[in-house]
Amino acid sequence: MTVVEPTGHLPAAEPTAPSTAPALPSTPLERRYRRLLLAYPRQYRATHGDELLDVLLESAEPGRSVPALKEAWGLLVGGVRSRVAHQATGNVWVDGLHLAVTAVAAANLAALLPYAGALPVWTLLSALALLAVLRGRVRAAVPLTLAVGVKAVAIASGEQPFDVTLLPVHPSWLADRALFADSSPFAVAAAYAVVLAGLVVLASVPRPALRARSWWWCAAVLAAAWAGPAWMAEETSYPLGLPRMAVEAAAFGLAAAGCYLARDHRWALACGIYLLAASGQLIIHVEQLTRQHLAYWGVLVVLAGWAAVAPFRHRRHCLD
Repeated sequence: MTVVEPTGHLPAAEPTAPSTAPALPSTPLERRYRRLLLAYPRQYRATHGDELLDVLLESAEPGRSVPALKEAWGLLVGGVRSRVAHQATGNVWVDGLHLAVTAVAAANLAALLPYAGALPVWTLLSALALLAVLRGRVRAAVPLTLAVGVKAVAIASGEQPFDVTLLPVHPSWLADRALFADSSPFAVAAAYAVVLAGLVVLASVPRPALRARSWWWCAAVLAAAWAGPAWMAEETSYPLGLPRMAVEAAAFGLAAAGCYLARDHRWALACGIYLLAASGQLIIHVEQLTRQHLAYWGVLVVLAGWAAVAPFRHRRHCLD
């Protein structure tokens, strides 16, 4: 038993020799549980991973080497839910606006990327602007976005600011039409104006309030820049690339799922702003729209609407 000294302090514990007992080899079941736990964020695993693993191993049936299907599914869903909840932190409006600005800036870069050979400097500046937005450095992104936006609008208008550019700007293998051949200066200006307006608002937010975004946005830019296989008639005046549609539908679907799991509107706000920025092209070509255009836009509107109403769902149980 420990004797308390008159001073009220416990006596110093004697140093113990480090344990030299060899670690027990992990079983196949433990290794598979550890792989499933990778679905959870790293911080969660560092805090609760060992405890959760012990519970899983103790409750497993004797002799089992593979987790039960229901148990594995529960771990995966719980990990995704935990990751979504981890993202749903900070001010909803600020984070949602930052997401929207990131998405529209990525779309602007994707529009220029197939023409990087003819516009290397402006494509690089657009990429630097997106990089600044991704890292939360919105003040640095403002002049970059403004310069690229002025150049893009000028090309769409047939003007020559800053430098002389051979018009029309022909694409690389990523696209099959000249730059802004099926667009309007007003639609191009609207997309950059949305980004600039969002950056100005975000510039008034303290730097720690903006988080760094995922590098997966760069992969989304590359996918959206590719015109992809032809799936519309050649005479269509406003063709939509299949990869771009897939990227947008996947992003909106993930946003709706995030709103559903976290009961948070930040992803719905981002979807709404992106739809506002991208609607200019459809409005300009309203007389040439086909059923494919309407179906594509309808999918985005439905997903955005689901994202908006999903946070209001009722709880089914206390842990939901």
